[in-house]
Amino acid sequence: MAAQRIAVIGSGAIGGVLAAAARAAGHEVVVCARTPFDRLVVETPDGTEEPDVTVVTDPAELGPVDWALLTTKVQDTASAAGWLRAVDPAPVAVVQNGIEHRATLAPFELRSPVLPALIYISAERTSPGHVVRRSPTSMQVPDGELGERFRELLRGPQVHATDDFRTAAWRKLLTNVSANPISALTMRRMSVFDVDGVRELAREVLQEAVAVGRAEGAALGDEEVDKTIDVFVGLGPDSGTSMLYDRLAGLGTEHEHLTGALVRAARRHGIPVPRNETLLVLLRALPENSG
Repeated sequence: MAAQRIAVIGSGAIGGVLAAAARAAGHEVVVCARTPFDRLVVETPDGTEEPDVTVVTDPAELGPVDWALLTTKVQDTASAAGWLRAVDPAPVAVVQNGIEHRATLAPFELRSPVLPALIYISAERTSPGHVVRRSPTSMQVPDGELGERFRELLRGPQVHATDDFRTAAWRKLLTNVSANPISALTMRRMSVFDVDGVRELAREVLQEAVAVGRAEGAALGDEEVDKTIDVFVGLGPDSGTSMLYDRLAGLGTEHEHLTGALVRAARRHGIPVPRNETLLVLLRALPENSG
C-alpha cells in the first residue's frame, strides 16, 4: 500500500500508540489534539520512540486525509465533532471501548465508512505527548474489504480480522466491565486483584456479563470468566485501566458506555445483574461523574 495521510483523533494513550504504529508503517500522521505538544514520545518495553508526526489543534488546519482513527474516550466523541466533519468522507476506524461503535457516530450523519475496531493494550498517557506502553498491541476488526484495507494500512501482525465481531466486542467488554470499575473505585492498579475477595467479585461480575452477552448473540463460553481474570493477572501489578487513568487525571469515566451498556442490555432481556448495577451506581456517584 502506498503511503497514506492519516488523522489520529485524540492524543491519549491509544492515540499516541496508534500514531507511532502508523508512522512506523510509513504513513504521514497528523495528531488531532486539544492540548498542543511539541513532540510525541512513546516509551515501550523495547525502548523509546519519537515518531515524526504533525500535531494540530484546529480542524481547519487538517486538510484532506485518507483515513481517520477515532481514539477519544466514548464520552468525548461529541467534542470531536469538528474533527469528524473535517475528515469526512475518509473511512473512520472507531478505536474505542464498548459495543456501540457505529451507534456512536450515527448522530453525525457522516458519509465516511465506519470500521469498528477493538484494541488490547496496556498504555498510559503520563503528560501531553508522552505515552508509556507496557504491553504489545493487538487489534481486531470485522472481516470484509474495509477491515482488510485497515490491516494493510498498519502493515503489522497486530491487526486481526474476525467473522464474529459481536462475540469479539463482548469478549473485550468483559475486560472493561470488571477491571475498569474495580480499579477506578479502589484507585488501585492490577495489584488490587491480590486483595482478598476481589477476584471473586470480578468473577461474579463477569458471570453476569457472560449471561447478557449470550442473550445478545455473542458466543461466550463459561471459560471466558477465568480467561479474563488470567488476563488481568498476566498484565502485572503495576498495569492499570483506562478508567483508573481517567480518575487519576481528574476526568470523568466512560462507565455509561461500559457497565451502563451492559446493564441496559440486561434490562432488555430481563436478566438480573445486581453486581454490575451496584458498580454502576457507585461509578455514577464519583465526584468526576456526578458534578
